[in-house]
Amino acid sequence: MLRETSIDYRQLLEIFTGLAQATRFLRQDEAFCEGVTFHQYLILDVILQNKELKMADLHRHLAVEKSTTTRLLNPLIKKKLLQRRTDPRDLRAAYLTLTKKGEEAHKNVRLCIMDFFHKTMGNIPEKKTKHVLNSVNVFIGAIKAYARQNTCCR
Repeated sequence: MLRETSIDYRQLLEIFTGLAQATRFLRQDEAFCEGVTFHQYLILDVILQNKELKMADLHRHLAVEKSTTTRLLNPLIKKKLLQRRTDPRDLRAAYLTLTKKGEEAHKNVRLCIMDFFHKTMGNIPEKKTKHVLNSVNVFIGAIKAYARQNTCCR
C-alpha cells in the first residue's frame, strides 16, 4: 500500500516506466558492443575481478537463474572469450577464466560503456550530478530492501 506522501502513484509509475524504457538496451539479447550483450559484459567483468570464478557462483553475482547464466555463458565460451575448466577433484564443478581475447573484449566494451556514461552524464547539470546519483542509489536501495522482504509483484 502506498503511504501518503508528496509523491503520487502516477509519478512513480512514470519513473519506473521511464527507467524501463531508457535501460531497455541493457536487457536485450542484442550485442551492446564488440558482439557482447550487456549481461555478458557483466559476466566478463565479474570474472575479471575474481580472476577465476566457480560457474555455480556466477548466477548469484548476476542475480539471475542458473539457466539464464548458462544461456549467457555459452556464446562467450564459443567465441573463446571465456575458458571453462573442470575441477579435477570434483568433476561436477567448473571454473571460468577470461582468455586473452576475453580480456581485450572486456576492455573494449568497458570503453563503450564509459563513453555512454560520459555522454549520459553530460545531459545532467554538473551541479546536480552528485545529488542525482545519490538519489538514484537511495531509490534502488529502497526497492531492493522491499524485494528482499516481500514476494508481491515478482
